[in-house]
Amino acid sequence: MEPLLVTDLLLRIAHGTPSGRILRELCRWCWEGEAEDPPDAERVETLRLFVEQLGPGWLGEAAQAGGWEREAQAGALRDVALGRCLPLLERVRLERPGPGPRCQEPGRRLVHAVCALLRACCRQAPPGLLQEVAGPSLRDLRNYAEERGRAGSAGSCEPPAYSDIHVAIEVLAKVAPLLVERWAGTPELVAAALTAAKVAEDSVAARVVTGLIPALLQPAASDQKCVTVQDIWGRVKHWGDVSRVLLLLSSLSPHLFLCPGGRSPPGTLDLRTCPQFWKVLQTGLVQTENTSRKRAMYLLKRAVDVSNTLKTEICSEYQAESDSCLFWWSGEKNKQLVQLWENYILIMETLEENQVHVIRPILPRLKSLMDATVSNDQGNSRFHISWLLCAYKRIFESENKTAMKEGLFHFLDLGVVKYPFRTQELSEFICGPVMDALSESTLYSRSPDQIIGSCPVLGVKLQTLFVDFVENVPEEFKGDFLMKLITRMATKHWCAIPILFISRALVHIPSRKSWGVEGLHALREVVRCTMANHQVLLRGAAQCYLLQTAMHLTNVESITLSDISNFLASIRTEEALHRGTKLWMEVCEWLHSNDRNFRLEEGATEMHLKRSALSVYVQNLVEQYMKVPATKGERASYMPDWFEAQLVARMILLAADIEEQHSTEGDFDRGDQKALVWFLHPLRDALWKLNTHAYLPLLKADKSLQLLLKLLEMSAPKHHISKSEDRVLNVLRECVMSSVEQVLEYTLRRLTSELQTVLDLDRCSLYLAVMSEIVKTLSTVGCTRGSCIWSYISSLTQAAIQRLQAANDDEIVKLGRQIQMVVARASLAWVCKITAQYPELQLDSLDAVKTLVRSVLIGPFNQNLEKPFCSKQDNGLLEDGSSAQGWGKISTQYVHDQWACIYFTLNKFEQSPESPASKSSELSLPVVENPALTLHACIEALNIVPSDQVLPVMQCMKILIPKLYRTEESLCVKSLDLAWKVVVDLNSNQLRFWPTLDAYIHVAFHHKLLSITEECGVGIKVKEIINKLLEISQTKTGVFNMLITHCCQMWLPTVSTAKGHQQDSFTCAENHVDLFVEACLFGPVFRKDQRIIQDVHTHIELLGEDCAANRATENENRDDQSVRIWAINFLCQLNGLNPLHKKFMENLVSKLLEKDEELRNTKGRYYVNSMLHRLKNRIWQTLLVLLAQMDDQIFLSTIIETVYQAGLSDNQASVKYFIEWFIILILQKCPEFIDSFWRCFSYNPENTKTSICTFLAVLVHINVILKSISKKDQYLKKALSVILPWCLNHNFSVRLYALLALQKVWDACLLSKLEGEELQFLAPIIESCLEQVGHKQTTGNAGKNWQRIQDHFFFGKFQPLEDYSLETIFYIFPSLSDVIEDEWIPAWKFNRVMDLFSSSSSVSLFNPQTQLCDVKLTDWVQRDKGYGLAEVDQDAEWADVQKKIMPWKNSIPDQDLELIYQERAIKFGKSSDSSLIIVASLIDKPTNLGGLCRTSEIFGASALVVSNMHCVNDKQFQALSVSAEQWLPVIEVRPAELVEYLQRKKTEGHTIIGVEQTANSHDLAQYSFPEKTLLLLGNEREGIPANLIQHLDVCVEIPQCGIIRSLNVHVSGALLMWEYTRQQMMKQGARL
Repeated sequence: MEPLLVTDLLLRIAHGTPSGRILRELCRWCWEGEAEDPPDAERVETLRLFVEQLGPGWLGEAAQAGGWEREAQAGALRDVALGRCLPLLERVRLERPGPGPRCQEPGRRLVHAVCALLRACCRQAPPGLLQEVAGPSLRDLRNYAEERGRAGSAGSCEPPAYSDIHVAIEVLAKVAPLLVERWAGTPELVAAALTAAKVAEDSVAARVVTGLIPALLQPAASDQKCVTVQDIWGRVKHWGDVSRVLLLLSSLSPHLFLCPGGRSPPGTLDLRTCPQFWKVLQTGLVQTENTSRKRAMYLLKRAVDVSNTLKTEICSEYQAESDSCLFWWSGEKNKQLVQLWENYILIMETLEENQVHVIRPILPRLKSLMDATVSNDQGNSRFHISWLLCAYKRIFESENKTAMKEGLFHFLDLGVVKYPFRTQELSEFICGPVMDALSESTLYSRSPDQIIGSCPVLGVKLQTLFVDFVENVPEEFKGDFLMKLITRMATKHWCAIPILFISRALVHIPSRKSWGVEGLHALREVVRCTMANHQVLLRGAAQCYLLQTAMHLTNVESITLSDISNFLASIRTEEALHRGTKLWMEVCEWLHSNDRNFRLEEGATEMHLKRSALSVYVQNLVEQYMKVPATKGERASYMPDWFEAQLVARMILLAADIEEQHSTEGDFDRGDQKALVWFLHPLRDALWKLNTHAYLPLLKADKSLQLLLKLLEMSAPKHHISKSEDRVLNVLRECVMSSVEQVLEYTLRRLTSELQTVLDLDRCSLYLAVMSEIVKTLSTVGCTRGSCIWSYISSLTQAAIQRLQAANDDEIVKLGRQIQMVVARASLAWVCKITAQYPELQLDSLDAVKTLVRSVLIGPFNQNLEKPFCSKQDNGLLEDGSSAQGWGKISTQYVHDQWACIYFTLNKFEQSPESPASKSSELSLPVVENPALTLHACIEALNIVPSDQVLPVMQCMKILIPKLYRTEESLCVKSLDLAWKVVVDLNSNQLRFWPTLDAYIHVAFHHKLLSITEECGVGIKVKEIINKLLEISQTKTGVFNMLITHCCQMWLPTVSTAKGHQQDSFTCAENHVDLFVEACLFGPVFRKDQRIIQDVHTHIELLGEDCAANRATENENRDDQSVRIWAINFLCQLNGLNPLHKKFMENLVSKLLEKDEELRNTKGRYYVNSMLHRLKNRIWQTLLVLLAQMDDQIFLSTIIETVYQAGLSDNQASVKYFIEWFIILILQKCPEFIDSFWRCFSYNPENTKTSICTFLAVLVHINVILKSISKKDQYLKKALSVILPWCLNHNFSVRLYALLALQKVWDACLLSKLEGEELQFLAPIIESCLEQVGHKQTTGNAGKNWQRIQDHFFFGKFQPLEDYSLETIFYIFPSLSDVIEDEWIPAWKFNRVMDLFSSSSSVSLFNPQTQLCDVKLTDWVQRDKGYGLAEVDQDAEWADVQKKIMPWKNSIPDQDLELIYQERAIKFGKSSDSSLIIVASLIDKPTNLGGLCRTSEIFGASALVVSNMHCVNDKQFQALSVSAEQWLPVIEVRPAELVEYLQRKKTEGHTIIGVEQTANSHDLAQYSFPEKTLLLLGNEREGIPANLIQHLDVCVEIPQCGIIRSLNVHVSGALLMWEYTRQQMMKQGARL
């Protein structure tokens, strides 16, 4: 029964009865069976209503007779509160731990009822009870807040009174009004509540701010203290967590703004005048959390609505002179301001969407709002510009990258310097949100109208932004802005592309003094960030731009040359700052021009007058470098850092080049390079003492050799300069030559006897690297036979062989001996490398080298280098103190060096020109005589050597497998398999993968292996490897490039391979035509980010000399187009007169036509730029290239019918053009095929339809086809007879093509002056037809299309013979026929590869004519190539945009969602102004219930009634409701309880309306709904049962016009809800 009815009955029956007795009886009734189940919430509610009715009227005369009854009543109330309510609340939990729904609905209702009972008891009882009830809750809340505030420190030792803090908050929320009335602990409660709101969990904080804090703001009497909004705002406005501030403000929104008519609650604070409030809102609008943004938007809407209603002057108070007014209002400009703020709110709400088509139309509105920020004549603006920055920041943080890009472009196009931005504010915005947006690589893609290699639009706009901003900001802000920008770059991890274009934009800023040493340090950090990128070219280009930025923007007066040298040392030589590049010369010029402007070094007193500051600095730098302190102990054996040697070497070379370029008369003699001689003097002195000074410190020797090595490595220029011209290099070589003997003697002594420790292995690498550079220098200057290098190599080789062959008689393996073994093996590997690298030195004629060859082949393979002895007492340390754990790496290096020697030896025997007699003794060696033994050793090495050390092993396999593939087939297959596994394992190691893959390709694709024709294990394995490589190449760029490059260079001689080219190597090409077909069709569709990287690579390459990275780095040939480029260039080198070439081309043509036929018959999707379209495009491009060398008419006759069939099928435009071009050329080449061509027009017209246009397009070029034919009459007459019937075809396109062909053929007839009766008969008809078409040029679409097809490039400018070139086929035609830019191959890419071949190309590279190059895309089939902002009408300022309806005035801020969901049963009928109730208890399907829930919430129904609350957790329900159940009170009424429920609602004044067709039902269109309406919806199948119809006040039916009897129940409910809402809105409007 209803609690209110029960209470009323009790009051009537028990009037005058002692209240204490009744309370105790009711309490026992409520808590009946508590041991098993908690009390029923309705009974508790009954008790609460009864307690609220207690008062003086209830006690009557007993109250006047004495106070015993009042005391009894107080005792009973105390028992209820402390004996029943508090124990129950202390153990109940509102939050269910673990996953799933956290709210327990029955428990929530019970807690609310019990808490309300507590409040009633405290109100009726003496004041002491209130303190006892609120005390434990307040203590729990205070302890909880303190514990959360301590952030993980030890919690309070006092145990909590409540098991759930939510219950304690509910108690406080109910009794808070009483506490405020009596001011009992209110300050303490306010402090605890605000602390909890700041630091508590989200659910706890939400309950505090939506329940407890509003309860504390209850109005009090005028003479009482009370909590005010001002107090709360003063405490929270400086909170760091803006999301919690917004949570609190949104819950207190009725108290924050004034209401019209003086209806504001007491103590209302008008936050519109507070600047801090608007700053909080702006911060909230750009929060990453969606909830905070919604709260901020809610408060903004409310503030604007209040301002619009009041129409009073508002201006936020200034806190400081530097602050500006973020919000102001004027009654005079109310309409304008409302329009501005409504547009701004629309923009911010639209930005919550992620669809670019929704966001794009609102961008012009940003421009109009930006215009409103400009001050008028009085110096006032209508809108503060900081709100626009919030909008842009939201766009920049969009998940949709396209929307982000368009928003960024919009901001960059504004010309921000025209608007009243505060410089500091805009500077921070650019360095913050704008830079964050710029870090997205996908934004740097080319626009559709840009050609390949163009600078991305964003890159250009970025340059404009930086230049304009720096030029227009006040001088005092320029340096600060640039410093912030660089610092921001240094604190973020950047991808290669963004940092490249940002660095490039910085270069365009005009030169100025912006920063000092701190700027160089920041730039150096940015350079360090670039090193993490794998794209070497982009990385190098970024370093070049950063270096140029440093030169343009550094204040040289505040930095020293030491600062400059340290910064230059961070730029990599091999990637950017290489000697001889344009950038190197710029650095030299910059250092020279600022020579006297640099700040003096610390300790320097004056500047040298006769010498440059740089020269003095470098000389001091070298002297300081060569000064070595005395070191003892362990540090004496450590190698010095390479950084210092690189720094000194670079500065020496820079100073020397500057001296060379700018020496004048009176200074040093030009060309003598005295400055360089002075620089090198300390180094030369140290080198001379290497072998003569017994006490020369080891550290000084190491540093001198390091410096020598770096000088030799860095001095080689990146451009061709003769020996006599490069005086710097000559002086350096003279220095080397003057001390070469000392260096040779020193390194020989060290390598042969003195290296004993693990640290000495680094010195071994240093000595051998120095010797490599010395040998290189000696070979350059012309070393003669018998020079010092001969004796050096002989001695080193002999000593190393003796060391390796010496027997070890020691029982314990000593470290020193093992290190000497490693050094000896490394020395021999170096000798082998030098001997092979410099054949002009004839080192292989040395007896020592011959001995080396024999010793290598005799010695055991894969000899394991035994680990030296280390005792357990030494904790696993070797004799020199180093760890034994790294010995495995040393051992594998030893094996690697051994295989390097083996490869040298095997290769020597393979290429030796000696006679068989002289080789007989060498061939008797076991390894040479039995290569299978060596291949077994290779397999063993692949198993034991790490993947990154297998390169020499694979090089040996390259020699061995071609010898053994017939006799040791299984062994060869096993070795190929194992080597492939090694390659795959290195896939993630970019440094090692490519050299290893290259070596493997040379092994597996040796010309002898490719020559295998029979089915054997090795041949099958090679084909399997091809398939694996093709599979990898689909995801890893550059793999197929390496394979096809190797094959092309093997089959045809190139400039680099002509000397060692095998004459019969082309014979194997015929066996692998399928591989070449794959190469001609290769081009996987990569992800967008991969395409962007390739585009930027191309852009950097096209910069040429302007970007030093192009000269410093080597072209890696990783572009996917390189596969086709190599293949096409290879085909262009073939000679049709060569039988082998001819057969290869014929097989390739046949394979390509078969592939085309296969694609024609496939069921794949054939749309523009699909993979199918791309493949067909590539097929016909290749066929066009091959046609130039196809002169065999017999072969052409076998394929001509296939070509016609290809033209007959439906093709995309680009494929169609290529087929037409091919047919034109083949008919021109072989006129005898023209008769067969006429048959193409006799195919079934119903099957051909528009495909016949292909053959009509061929006849447009009839003059080209008949060019070599003297008697053209019969062909022209036949052409006319063929074309004329098609001029009457029902298809418009066919008629248009036929008329164009008719015009061209008729012109040819007139030109040839044909005569004949038949022609005289046709002449009037043809001329009339063409004249009629000509008249239509000015009228209608037909005339326009006629003009367009005549202007089309294929029929206008295109000349099939003259335009036959690679440029036309691969670049011009694709660009003019709507093919995606990925398929365009510019001519310069072909030229780069074509220069590598030794013969000339059969196809012209460039198009000799320019007419076709100048043609614009004007296809007569229209296409829309616009994008982005071009689609928006920029002039339509208030263009309509998509907008989601957001009824914010009737909503509760978003964090209250949980509150509504938890309390919907309690707040039933009170959460909305509407009085409409939807009863859906009869509906079964979750989809219908979900849809009704959504519709009910949208139309503002007060509640939705369902049969079971579990339905809201159903996935189908939630899919349709889209969270509407969280906004709408949903209650449960089972079908059996419906009659009682309907009767109760009827007593409350609701009209019960059934949605059903009955005999007396009312038409929906005629029925007027009462305000308090309850809609009862029937079951999906049976409608409303008869027993319920009797309880209805009225039935309403929806008028129908169709045959089907009923609508879906959700649709029916939606129609009635809308009609009810419409009528109520009209009534409300009439009242207003």
